[in-house]
Amino acid sequence: MATRDKHMRTSIKGLFCLSIVLAAGMGLAQTRLRAWNIHPDGYPVTEAMKSFAAEVAKTTQGKYQIEIFSNAALGDQPKAVQMLKAGEIDIAEFSAGPLSDAVPGIKVLNLPFLFTDSAHMFRHLDGKLGQRFAASLKAAGFVVLGWYDGGARSFYCASRTVTNVRELAGANIRVQQSEIYTEMVKLLNARPVALPYKDVLDGLQQGKIDCAENNMPSYESTGHYKVAKNVFVTNHVISPEALVVSTQLWSKLGQEEQAAFSAAGARSALLMRELWSKRVALALEVTAGQGVQFVKVKDTSSMIRRMSPLYDRYMKDPTTRQELLSIIAQ
Repeated sequence: MATRDKHMRTSIKGLFCLSIVLAAGMGLAQTRLRAWNIHPDGYPVTEAMKSFAAEVAKTTQGKYQIEIFSNAALGDQPKAVQMLKAGEIDIAEFSAGPLSDAVPGIKVLNLPFLFTDSAHMFRHLDGKLGQRFAASLKAAGFVVLGWYDGGARSFYCASRTVTNVRELAGANIRVQQSEIYTEMVKLLNARPVALPYKDVLDGLQQGKIDCAENNMPSYESTGHYKVAKNVFVTNHVISPEALVVSTQLWSKLGQEEQAAFSAAGARSALLMRELWSKRVALALEVTAGQGVQFVKVKDTSSMIRRMSPLYDRYMKDPTTRQELLSIIAQ
């Protein structure tokens, strides 16, 4: 009898220990998340996202492990938007384009000459305007964790040297598929050419386009500078990008976890902006060393006057009027 009681106590003790081990194992169970961006390794966006992933893993004691798929490895940006909504990816870094498809008011951020520089833009996005955009995006399925720097865009040409805005007249200029960019080029008396980004270099080499426009790190990293050595520095569009998570994921996080994700996102945004500034300086140094000629626009007022019809259209649009007025007022 005593032996049987001893065996029973041993069995119970073993089961108790096993339950503790299983409970601990469940507590340490990892949730793997997939994060997308369009940029290569080493790019400020990718490095900032790596920092975000590391901080989330640390602050959640390893519960959330984020795998970053860079270089659009899972598909292009339009596909990634659909994947985020479908729950096939959890986190992404998007430009203002697809975000404005979800929230039309964000279109104003792509208007030419709206911001004087990135600091001016972030004064708004880190304040009430950014909060309004974030609330609207959340309702559309995107939870904003941080505003990243999309850079300042300028024109660069292969077949002509541009020293003033009049010399852009008649040029075939590659633009991304956006009504704002298309109309902007038309108002400069040039011809907009919608060409996939991956085809721009060939387009410049083959004479299908005379010019393109983009930020300087993109201009340098794609090798466009090897063909288009004339840069007309206009900084005509200064726009943001955003680190977002899906509302599907967000709804599954506890309050402490949401706070951890938000804090990591905000810090990654500050890191990205710092890395971006250094990357711009490096791009300018590299391209100048390869014989690129930079001509800075002397007076943007004439270009801004040409944009009046574009501004009038968005001022009349009720979905963009409030945002535009709040920026102009300050």
